[in-house]
Formats: sequence, structure tokens, C-alpha cells
Amino acid sequence: MTPADRQPRPPLRIAVLASGRGSNLLAILDAIAAGILDATVAGVFSDKSRAPVLERARSAGLDAHALVPREFPNRLEFDAAMFDAIEQTAPDLVVCAGYMRLISEPQVTRMAGRMVNIHPSLLPAFKGLHTHQQALDAGVAHHGASVHFVTPELDGGPVIAQARVPVMPGDDAEVLSARVLEREHPLLVAVLRAFAAGRIALEDGRVTFDGMAIHAPLQLGLDNALTPAPHPAA
Repeated sequence: MTPADRQPRPPLRIAVLASGRGSNLLAILDAIAAGILDATVAGVFSDKSRAPVLERARSAGLDAHALVPREFPNRLEFDAAMFDAIEQTAPDLVVCAGYMRLISEPQVTRMAGRMVNIHPSLLPAFKGLHTHQQALDAGVAHHGASVHFVTPELDGGPVIAQARVPVMPGDDAEVLSARVLEREHPLLVAVLRAFAAGRIALEDGRVTFDGMAIHAPLQLGLDNALTPAPHPAA
């Protein structure tokens, strides 16, 4: 089935989970406002009551909620409460956009196939924190960002799509971070557009695109469209 063959779908309902500034949230909202992304943001959730993302959400007229981990006896109960609140917004997809906590397995299982994360590296390289410095220390020629399905393993779920940028002579972590961020936002929007069109799914632990399992992450082109990676030479 081609994109043109698909029947109209309702807007994708997104819940955003974030801990920081909210630049990815703004990219989502800008894409919706521009008519590029057929979606609605059902709610914004954070583990930090003073996270700038919450103020940005409220300024945009969105429901914004914070749950503070120290107010719960343990991580399992915190995560259960957080995802109970998220589920009340009836999201089609949960987007972890700079959420700085590892989510416990029961909630990952609960949201299997309905939760994605954006990570600033070309996974599986450079998981965790300080990815830009990790890339510089490793001396790689290319760096970038990945969107992947969330699994209990840190930054270990099936990778949906990636955007690549060159590592230039003289780069430091700050300069490289800014170059990645310029492609990170279009990458996230492109993946969400594909979800909104029903083109991406997780089936039997594998990412499918237009109903076909992909052998490697989709790639973001200079036109900000997703294309399958070339098949490796036989």
C-alpha cells in the first residue's frame, strides 16, 4: 500500500515526556501550526516541577503536569503514577524528548510499540549521556541523532530513523551539539509524520515502514524526508 492509497486518519495524539528546555516540543508545535504534522499534543509531562518545558507547554495552552520522584516511595511507584497520568490523555504515541530518567520495565511493557525516544547519537553508538563528547573522543567522522522505540535497555530499543551530520576539525562538544540539534528537530518531526500516516509500526520486535520490516534505520534526507537505507551489497 502506498501513502496515496491510505484512508484519512484522525490526528495523531501525542503525549510528550521531557525533563529540560522543551526544544523538541517547540519543533512539534511549530510543525503542527505549519500544517506539516497532522497531530495534537494531548499533554506534556515532566519529572521536574520547574522544567522550562512545562512553562512552554502552558504558554501554548497545553495541559502540563509534573510528578516529582522524591514524593514516591520508589521508582516503580513513581513510574506507575506518571504513566497512569499519561494514559488519561489517551495518547496514540508517547514521545520521550529529553526525558532524563530510565523508565521501569512494567511501564515500558505497558507502552510497547507506543513510545519512542530521541537520542543524540547514531545508535547503537554512544548511549547514555555526553554523547557529543563521546563522539569526539572516539574520533568518528559522522555523528547525529536517532529515534527509537523504547525498551527497558537504556537507548537500546529498535532504531526507527537517523539523521547524520559530519564531525568537523576543531569541533568541540558545544559546536557539535548545535549541529546535531539542527537535524534532530526535523528528524523527530519526520518520524512523527510517518506515525501519523500509519507508515511506522513495531511488529515482532522489528520496525516496519509501509508494512515492510526495515533492515537498517530510515535515513533523513536533506529534504527532511525519510527514506529506507540502501540494502547492503550482496
